[in-house]
Amino acid sequence: MMDASVEYDFPEGAAPEMPEKRCYTVDDLMLILECGRRTVYDLLKKNEFRYIKLGGSGYRLSRKSFDEWVVKTSR
Repeated sequence: MMDASVEYDFPEGAAPEMPEKRCYTVDDLMLILECGRRTVYDLLKKNEFRYIKLGGSGYRLSRKSFDEWVVKTSR
């Protein structure tokens, strides 16, 4: 049986690196765009970028298509 209380030895103040996300959540986009939930849903409704709907766990938005959208809409 494995010990569930595994400790990792990171230098003080350091955190483990997270792999880069391939998809964003609605909450992620709210933080990135500094906007409200309604704005993100409006963008989804307009099909501004690719996304999938996962049952009760919400939307997953393609990071690649979001990044392309940002470049395309930037002035």
